[in-house]
Amino acid sequence: MNVLLWGIFPYVVLAVLTGGTVWRYRYDKFGWTTRSSELQESRLLRIGSPLFHFGLLVVIAGHVIGLLIPKSFTDAVGLGQEAYHVQALVLGTVAGVSTLAGVTILVYRRRTTGPVFRATTANDKLMYLVLVAAIVAGLATTLLGAAGGEEHDYRLTVSPWFRSLFVFQPDVEAMSHAGFAFHLHVLIGMALFALWPFTRLVHAFTAPVTYLVRPYIVYRSRDRAAASRPVRRGWAPAQPEGRRRK
Repeated sequence: MNVLLWGIFPYVVLAVLTGGTVWRYRYDKFGWTTRSSELQESRLLRIGSPLFHFGLLVVIAGHVIGLLIPKSFTDAVGLGQEAYHVQALVLGTVAGVSTLAGVTILVYRRRTTGPVFRATTANDKLMYLVLVAAIVAGLATTLLGAAGGEEHDYRLTVSPWFRSLFVFQPDVEAMSHAGFAFHLHVLIGMALFALWPFTRLVHAFTAPVTYLVRPYIVYRSRDRAAASRPVRRGWAPAQPEGRRRK
């Protein structure tokens, strides 16, 4: 079971995430959107959306630091175990609570606003369920990690396993020694990534990069010769009076 969950399943999720994203981009470009509902309700959206997105950015940054940076490196730069756990607890808790509060407001808005709720699909409901579960499980692991002790130090179990996936030599044994809360959080996270290409979350892969290199829009005033010409109505070119009567 450990080999299946921590040695095979991550690559299955990666294949689904990659293949699903390519499929979605090729065959559902017009559906590649968040299906914005700002016109139906904006008051709660203005509160919940910034809370969720800014909190999520900090959460992602925390995961990158915690999973990709080895413990030996932080020890070498003078960041001790206790100091690391303190900053992880403070930043992780603030970011997790902000993200959870934001998604709670968004779910409440979606459930209580008639037009928004009617536009909610079954995929959206499943996505919100898995997303909230991932955030709650992440908060639990943050508190456990800050509690100290080798059994709760994910940098000795989850982090080496995560980095080993990139070299195609998954450290199943290291991951098997992690606590149940960490196992649950990772499994929910992998389920979320497997669902990602088929939900509105796919918009996270979109960035307005071409906006930076698009040509300028140049506005020119009409010259005098053009301004003196009669303005034609409609798209059709003007025709002689006799032909119009026919």
